[in-house]
Amino acid sequence: QVQLVESGGGLVQAGGSLRLSCAASGRTFNYYVMGWFRQAPGKEREFVAAVAWTGGDTLYAESVKGRFTISIDYAKNTVYLQMNSLKPEDTAVYSCASRFGSTSYGAGEYRYWGQGTQVTVSS
Repeated sequence: QVQLVESGGGLVQAGGSLRLSCAASGRTFNYYVMGWFRQAPGKEREFVAAVAWTGGDTLYAESVKGRFTISIDYAKNTVYLQMNSLKPEDTAVYSCASRFGSTSYGAGEYRYWGQGTQVTVSS
């Protein structure tokens, strides 16, 4: 049974940084894609970033390019989202997700989801 457990959220001032972690377990993730999505109150869930477990190809939303970096620690089976230059509009619940196949923007294409972690950026 696949489990994705996020951590690392919190309160940070605008311009600051946070690193989110997603500990993945329950299977080998070769040829899977690990993604980060976020959902702010009253808004739809939106894609943030994704990385292919095999090969390391990455995909980013335009709104976070140059500020966020997604990476994998294979020894720890953990996916990270390094978030720099945070803005108040980055405030949301951030969720880790996984799917088999290629990187994708679509939340509906991801089968496995974590419970989410809150990120709040104050102005």
